[in-house]
Amino acid sequence: MKRCSWTGDDSLLVEYHDKEWGIPLYDDYKQFEYLSMEVMQCGLSWLTVLRKRAVLRSAFDEFDASKVALYDEMQVERIMKLEGMIHSPRKIRAIINNAKAFLKIQEVFGSFSSYLWQFTDNKTVEYPGHADGSVCITRNDLSDKVSRDLKERKFSYLGSITVYSHLQAAGVINDHRNYCFRYRHVEQNL
Repeated sequence: MKRCSWTGDDSLLVEYHDKEWGIPLYDDYKQFEYLSMEVMQCGLSWLTVLRKRAVLRSAFDEFDASKVALYDEMQVERIMKLEGMIHSPRKIRAIINNAKAFLKIQEVFGSFSSYLWQFTDNKTVEYPGHADGSVCITRNDLSDKVSRDLKERKFSYLGSITVYSHLQAAGVINDHRNYCFRYRHVEQNL
């Protein structure tokens, strides 16, 4: 089975690619999990974050935004003491802050997924040259627009590059290579 080459032969990356990455996502719990993992990834490899996913889920109440939004400084200290945790109080506070902003978006749009997908008229977007690998970018006009809007809504640690990664992961942008078995599956949502 052919898949995007970034997975290499690492079993964790292969599993993430095959079961999650780039598949259109409409579940708000997963949206918040992905956003939070993207925050934690800043300056680290994605593989490092995936390896710490279990401790992140435990630290942040399985990424339940309604619970995380209530965290205070005692919770930040508790999380910082967890074995295997990414020890960055700024990132931890950003996730707590983002949980509050996430809930506000849910109030306004009914769900975070509805908010996010409205930027593309509820369709997965594929940009020319991405599928064949002739164009490889880390941000674009869409990620700039979404990032700017998230910042206006008080999100933090979600710049355009980070948002682009989230749009890829959530299947809003189809960046699977055309030889990848997932490409056609995602293409059906175009």
